[in-house]
Amino acid sequence: MTPDPRTTDIAQAGVIRLAMFLPQYTKDAATGALRGLGPGRAMIEIARALAARLPAKLLIVEQPTPRAALDCIKAGGCEFAFLGIEPSRAAEIDFTPAVFQFDYSFLVPAGSSLRHFADADRAGIRISVVRNHASTMALSRMAKHAELIGFDLPDDAFAALQNGKAAAFAAPRQILVEYAERLPGSRVLDEGYGINRVGMAVAKHRHGLLSYLTEFVDEANASGLLARLITDAGLHGFDAAS
Repeated sequence: MTPDPRTTDIAQAGVIRLAMFLPQYTKDAATGALRGLGPGRAMIEIARALAARLPAKLLIVEQPTPRAALDCIKAGGCEFAFLGIEPSRAAEIDFTPAVFQFDYSFLVPAGSSLRHFADADRAGIRISVVRNHASTMALSRMAKHAELIGFDLPDDAFAALQNGKAAAFAAPRQILVEYAERLPGSRVLDEGYGINRVGMAVAKHRHGLLSYLTEFVDEANASGLLARLITDAGLHGFDAAS
């Protein structure tokens, strides 16, 4: 089969590299095997469907933060990543149309009186967040009174909640659901505070790849593939983007 001219370099290499950042993945302590966590479960399955379409082998490039994943794309160390479509990021990289979307919320400890966004956005309330995550960018635009305490890694933001240094931890809902399992009595607020529309991000100069990925997203959405993969991943508050 003649390779699509838009992805000739990938066909020649036989590999397409996906950058994933924490907490999109986790690794088994004993075996070192990587698996998707929260949104990452759907991301990996979507990426596998893309790799089969090319065809190419999927290689996951582990990154600690969204910024590191973005820099990996710009430097050519990976072909794409799943990132929230934010104006500040669009100035540096290009995005396909949104692949899926999900909401953000707060995780609060046992006994917390917080129930709604308005309860959390009050003077004297400290909210732990992860720097440079789309959930934090959205919250920083909305919060008027609460103090946002930034951390580089999600586990550190969660630790601030565990240790009583923060009254709430803000992040994507599915991630919070999984962290809640590690903090008895904690709960995720029913009310969210924003929607993250996630696209496939590529380097600015990769016009052919952007075109190919956009076509893939359109076809996968129209066929119902994206909806099936999201359902199979068992994610809370996730939908294929419309």
